[in-house]
Amino acid sequence: MLTRRTVVVGAAAFVGSSALLAACGDSAADSNSSPATATPSSASAPPPQQFVLVQRYTNTSLAPGDIRLAVSLAGADGSLLTTGPDVLTGVIRDEKGAEVAAIAAERRGLGQAVPYWSITATIAKSGLYDLTVDGAIGDPTPFLLFDPGEIAIPSVGAALPGFDSPTTSDARGVDPICTRTDGPCPFHEVTLNEALAAGKPVVYIVGTPAHCSTGTCAPGLEFLIEASKPYVDTVTFVHAEVYANPEGTELAPAVNALALDYEPLIWVTDAAGIVTSRIDIVWDADELTALLAAALS
Repeated sequence: MLTRRTVVVGAAAFVGSSALLAACGDSAADSNSSPATATPSSASAPPPQQFVLVQRYTNTSLAPGDIRLAVSLAGADGSLLTTGPDVLTGVIRDEKGAEVAAIAAERRGLGQAVPYWSITATIAKSGLYDLTVDGAIGDPTPFLLFDPGEIAIPSVGAALPGFDSPTTSDARGVDPICTRTDGPCPFHEVTLNEALAAGKPVVYIVGTPAHCSTGTCAPGLEFLIEASKPYVDTVTFVHAEVYANPEGTELAPAVNALALDYEPLIWVTDAAGIVTSRIDIVWDADELTALLAAALS
């Protein structure tokens, strides 16, 4: 029988979901690689007759409202697939088995080794749910929606807490302040506190390109750098690393400031610092561009 505890504990077995931040600090992890062995194949080819869902969403900080559940596909042997249908279809059901939403998720992941599908729905109540995808084998994939008061990580409608994040002028004990391969990204000019006090919308990303075990932090940051260009005069962008040392063994202040237990994440706030959107773990350029356009319009 599925319970809230088994869903949360079981989430650690899935790629990118509730990933212990200590695992992301493995120096052997390649920030530009997929999180597990991928099966080479044409992206336009259908999946094999037997495939399972790979959960790429958290089971610790989802709340009722507009939800997003990112998934990838794996073969029956567990190997991640680089192929899949143009659209995943299926249903979301509550714990009583009643259908609450239909699934129709387009394949995404341009610029990444492994494609993913963003399953979106609007669900009004907290509780235990599951999703069933047409063609997938095994049991339905469960997820929990928590009451907002139970979630430590800021969700839509909550104020984004600030802190004095590392900048190019004051690293505040974090070295390096940005592990991007091509040098620090342009999002370290002001602290998060300063950004939130500036009276402009804020886009805040936490992620560690050099130590990310899911392989999504480096491309995710690059996508944000490109997507930020139309907003440089009207929005403040801030990036914070997960680790305070080059080895990735000491957590940086960004983790404790927002009680993080996975990464990467992006928050978008309005000019008053209230979260209007959040995206977790995996995104591509198109999905991120659309999210920013909707949140910042």
